[in-house]
Amino acid sequence: MVRDRVEDVNEHWHKMKKIMMETAQYICGMSKGPCRHKETWWWNEEVAEAVREKKIKYRKLKRENSKEARMEYKKCRQSAKRVITSAKEKKQKECANDLNDSDHENKMFQMAKQMVNERQDITGSDSLKGVSGNDCR
Repeated sequence: MVRDRVEDVNEHWHKMKKIMMETAQYICGMSKGPCRHKETWWWNEEVAEAVREKKIKYRKLKRENSKEARMEYKKCRQSAKRVITSAKEKKQKECANDLNDSDHENKMFQMAKQMVNERQDITGSDSLKGVSGNDCR
């Protein structure tokens, strides 16, 4: 008899939860969530090689756990940071130079529109509504 009540309570809870979640989704909408892939418009072969080398040194550090391996990893990590920074700066300068060119003007607006769309949430209605259906403001 107690088990029947527990099952009834759990069943009622799941039904209530489902209704609340559907209502919240209808009223508030859903988010796309965070971007799964970081933007790497500056990535090139030089950066890839530096990161690959850094990963190798990191695995060696985890395997051996010695001072020499730690120093090698630190040096490699610093050089990878320098390579990444220089690649970013180089690509930013290229993009800035492209902005001055009239042929690339439309491309700039396309990129801006794409970035806005990627970061936009999926939303339901624009405002909360009460039981009567009127806006709650």
